[in-house]
Amino acid sequence: MLTKRKSRSIAAILAFAGTLTVSGLHKFYLGQPLWGILYVLLSWTPIPKVASAIEGVWFLTQDEEVFDRNFNSGKSLVKNLHLAENQVSVIADALRDLDGLRQDGLISEYEFEQKRRQLLDQIS
Repeated sequence: MLTKRKSRSIAAILAFAGTLTVSGLHKFYLGQPLWGILYVLLSWTPIPKVASAIEGVWFLTQDEEVFDRNFNSGKSLVKNLHLAENQVSVIADALRDLDGLRQDGLISEYEFEQKRRQLLDQIS
């Protein structure tokens, strides 16, 4: 099942909006519907409004990686981009080494092309 990546900013906005309107919208957004229902049921008390304000501040003070770990199944956008850059760098080095083997006559043109395609397929 594909789930859309949750935004820390939107979660904070919804939490702060809960201090003025219906509390718990941020819980529904973050995929915690039982907590959202509890906030709505307790909306006649100040408890959910105070909790929403505290959570709004909490969302803003944590960095993206911590937020992703808590609410995006640990899938950090920044971390994934760094891993992709690292993977491309490793594959580029392997292609240069492979080309060196071909130029030295240690592998044939056919072997080079097969291995090159295998390495390039790993990028996508």
